[in-house]
Order: sequence, then structure tokens, then C-alpha cells
Amino acid sequence: MLRTLAAPDAESGSDSAPVGAGSVLTRRPERAGPVTAAWAAVRGRLAHEWRSTALYGLMLDRPRATGIAARPRDPRPVDLLVGRHALAGEWILGGATFDAGPEGDPFDQPSPSRRTAVELHRFSWLPALLAQEAPGRREALRLFLSWQALFDRPTPFAWGLEVLERRVFNLACGARALADAASDAETAVLAQSLARQARYLARLDDGPARLCERLTAVAVAGTALDGPAGEALLAPALDRLPAALDAAITPDGALRTRSPEQGLELLLDLIALDDGLLQRGRVLPEPIARALDRLGAALRFFTLADGRLMRMNGGEAASADRVAAALDMDDASAPPFDHAPHVGVHRLTGASMQLAVDAGPAPDGAWSIAACAQPLSVEIVCGGDRLITNSGWSPDADGSAAALRLTAAGSTVSLGGGSAGEPLSGATARVLGPRLKGGATRVIARRQQNETGVWLELSHDGWMATLGLMHERRLFLDPALDELRGEDLFERPPEDAAKAATGTPRQIPYAARFHLAPGVRASLARDKRSVLLRGASDRGWWFRNDAPDVTIEPSFVVEAGEPRRTQQIVLTGRFDPDAGGRVRWKLTPVEPTPPPRLPLRRREAAPGSAVAPPEPGA
Repeated sequence: MLRTLAAPDAESGSDSAPVGAGSVLTRRPERAGPVTAAWAAVRGRLAHEWRSTALYGLMLDRPRATGIAARPRDPRPVDLLVGRHALAGEWILGGATFDAGPEGDPFDQPSPSRRTAVELHRFSWLPALLAQEAPGRREALRLFLSWQALFDRPTPFAWGLEVLERRVFNLACGARALADAASDAETAVLAQSLARQARYLARLDDGPARLCERLTAVAVAGTALDGPAGEALLAPALDRLPAALDAAITPDGALRTRSPEQGLELLLDLIALDDGLLQRGRVLPEPIARALDRLGAALRFFTLADGRLMRMNGGEAASADRVAAALDMDDASAPPFDHAPHVGVHRLTGASMQLAVDAGPAPDGAWSIAACAQPLSVEIVCGGDRLITNSGWSPDADGSAAALRLTAAGSTVSLGGGSAGEPLSGATARVLGPRLKGGATRVIARRQQNETGVWLELSHDGWMATLGLMHERRLFLDPALDELRGEDLFERPPEDAAKAATGTPRQIPYAARFHLAPGVRASLARDKRSVLLRGASDRGWWFRNDAPDVTIEPSFVVEAGEPRRTQQIVLTGRFDPDAGGRVRWKLTPVEPTPPPRLPLRRREAAPGSAVAPPEPGA
């Protein structure tokens, strides 16, 4: 039997004062009409034709690059297996494997998939191949020269932003190692090609969502190149980057796109820029250094107890070693905060349970290019095992996985079988990109915290436009019991109840979904309601609820751009929209959480000095 959720006693002491109480986050709905889309299409077409002219090509050639000056260090971990296979002509890229043969040319044959072609032209394999010492450097140089012979002139795919930004960055970080295996003439070709690509990148503009990454890649190329060519790239990029970072980063240190993984990747890029500048005897400009510190603080906040990130808004969880590589470069000692009010994310932490909640609306306009319509979704880590997660859709996922951006792909509630927002489609999406439209524009969060636990009360308006309903999610984490209690309510706002649409159905279905992380085992108990969950540690957790129907269904989670099969717990039922609906659930350990082992000096404390734990809240 579920206990009714109740907040901790507000009068139990001074520690019960609300923390971040009453925070309200809003966004303006996207209004991308046909005229806007048509004008953007015309501009894009004219820009493409201009970049294809011989005059534009001549502009990319000056000033001539004279050589390689530095080797900016990319802190990302390297997959040596990818490098060993590439050295033998076997390519493992984009979730596919193909054999180009020893000394074969992977650029002059069809790729198994578009994702593989993207990774191939990004030169994402370059760090792994260069790690194979002298043989790897020689093979990497051969492959670069092969690419250069085929794709020296700009083309929509090979020189498109999807691949160019990362290729410029990877080439800039690997150019010195490539030059070590090259002749003087080959080094000149390498330097001039890098300069031309970086200049081309600096002139491209597809909106603000990745402007910081573009400028950072150009600046990194500027540190790698010697002479006037390097300075001509570096100086303008460093001048523009502070304003771009200021526009993209919230005071919390998160990005306006609300993607934790994108923040991680930008942080890693800026670390490489800092290293390149140091090699050139220069210091990272103070505004950029401050932005780097804020990104580091946000990374600590978004990193959960399993060492990976919260999945949300076009961001995957990222690998633990990738996250650790960035955290190792962060010298801040302050503990992570519990609430990022500007981006709208809360963390609740118990004895061995940790909960992250998306408590903000989706980003607006161009910032929503990879956003997901999953308001109030949760991620739950228990005892180091991630049990509950979200789809983690990212732009690197296959296009057919776009459904993973909808509400049903998040650990939240769907009403009426619909989605609280969806990506643009058709001609508008081709011009403006797959921005998110509709959905929650207003999210309210109230938080209270004291010695008995943390209480979080949330609501969003993502269902008002279609059903005239608000979704409210109440959460209480009891650290003494290591127990999470949740309650989802669906009701009309009092001021709107009298003017409810006459066509609204009398019974609305709801589905509260809890997507399980890959590898989590789920077993439905004999009561057909309780679910036993076990992660990698094999510790058991009971998921109990009072829903009319409980099922365990297939699901997908995106890892490294590839959808991985997993499962989801689905709580379903129906309710009268005029009366409102409710479903309650809780997560508790099968065995009580063992108390922490106290150090010896604490066990030898004087009798009577220990403080008894408080009684758990209601």
C-alpha cells in the first residue's frame, strides 16, 4: 500500500526553509512560418552558390600557411582498438564495420551508412590512428592526402557543418604528428588545407546553437598553424568567442540548448584551446577562462553517481572515462550544487540513491535544434547502478530515431497518447532544422529540504494547448529509508475548469513511463503491480505503484549514436479530465541500506556524544 505523499513539516526547524522555492521557468513558443522558412531557404541557396565560385576559393587561399606551430592536446580518451583496426584497413565507425583493405582508400568507396560517412569525414579516427606511433602516423598521412585529392574543393557534404567543424578540430590537434611523418611539400599541403578549411568554417553560420564550437575549432586551428595564417584565424576567433560563450552559457554553467553532453564536449574543446595557446606562449583570455570554469561546475552537477551524465535534450550519458577526462582537468574543489535554477534541473541525493529531474521548459528557437519534449523526466541512480533513464537521443543518432525526442521516450507522463511537443518536419525542418515546436512553455518548481529529506513539487503546461490539462509531479526522497516516493497528478487549472472544451473526451488515457538503463533486469511480481529491478551490482530495488495496469515493455536508449534495446515500466490508466487523475509510485531497496562505516575516531567518541537519526517524514 502506498503512503500518501506529504511534504516535510515546514515548522520542524530552521533547516526546513524552502530552497529555490517557487522558481518559474518560461520560454516563448517557436513561430517559424512559411515566409521565414522560404527566406531562409533563399539565403542558404545564395550563400551556397557564392561559396562555390572561384573568387570565394581564392579568398580561402590567403594568407598562405607556412607550417605547423603547435600540437593542441585533445583530452578525450582514445580507443586504441579503432586505431589498430584502421591500421589494417578495417574501419569501425558510426556503429558499422567495413573493410577497405590494407592501404585501401575508404574515401573512394561507398560507406555502409550515412553515420559512418559522417564519422569518416570528421576524421574522428585520427586520434586513434596517431596513437599507433610511427606506422599510425604514416598511415594517417596517407589517408589525409587521399582525402585531399578527392575533396579539396568545397562540397555540401564533405564541407558541411555536420562534418567540417569536427574535422578542423581533429586535424588541428593531429597536424603536428602528421607533419612528423611528412615531407616538406606534404607538410605545406597539410598546413594550407587546414587553413582553408578553418577559414571556410569561420564564414559559415547556421545559428547560435553551435557557434561556440565553430569558433573554438577555428581558434584551435589558429594555434596549430604558424605565421600570419595562424594569427589570421586565431585573433578574430578569440575576439568573437567571449560574446558567443556569454550568449550560450547560463549563469549555472549549462548551455542554453540544455544538453549536458554538448556542454561536456565544448568544455573538452576549450581545454584543447587552452593547451594550444600555452604552447604558443599565450594565456587563455579571461572571459573564456571564466566560461571554462562555469562549464566545469555544470559538468560536476550533471555527472551522476555512476560517473556519467544525465540524458536530456539531445545529450547522451557519455562514457565515464570521457567525463572523467574533463573532470580531471577541472581543479575546482567546491562540491556540486543541488539545483541549477537557470537551466531548470534539480538533483536529490539520499544514502545510496540519486535523482536528477528535468524541471525546465525546452529551449526556444534555434537553441531547440536537438531538444526533447520530455518535461519533468527523471534519471535515477541507486547504489551506483543507473536504473531509470531517458532515451538520450542525440544528433549523432540515426534520423529514424527522431521519435526518441517525443514525450513517450522520456521517464515522464504522456497524456491522451500524444506528445508535449515535437520536432519540426517537412520543408520547414529542412531549412530551419528540426527545432522543437509546441510543448511546455512554463514549468514551476518548488523545493523544500530539511533533515527528513527533500520534497520537490513540479508542474508544466505542455498539455494545456491540446487537452487543457496540467501535469504535476511530486517527489519526496527520504534519505533515512533510501526511499523515493512519487506522485503524478493531471488536472485542469481552477480558472480553466469552467471553460473546458466541449469536445474533450470524458476519459483520457495516461501512461507514466520509466525507461530502464541497458543491462537493468526487471521482473514483475505475482501481484502484477510491483517490479523488482536489479542493476550491475545485483542489488534489488522494488518499484511499487497504484496504477490500474502495469506492464514491462521494450524500449530503446541511445549509446554512442546507436539505439540499444532495453525495457520500460509503463503505468497506464484513464481518468475524467474534469475530476482529474493521479498515479502514485515509489522506489525502495529490497534490503535496508547499510549504515555508513564510521572511522575509528568516531567510534571512540565519548558516550552520549552520538546523535540519533531523525524520524523519517510522512
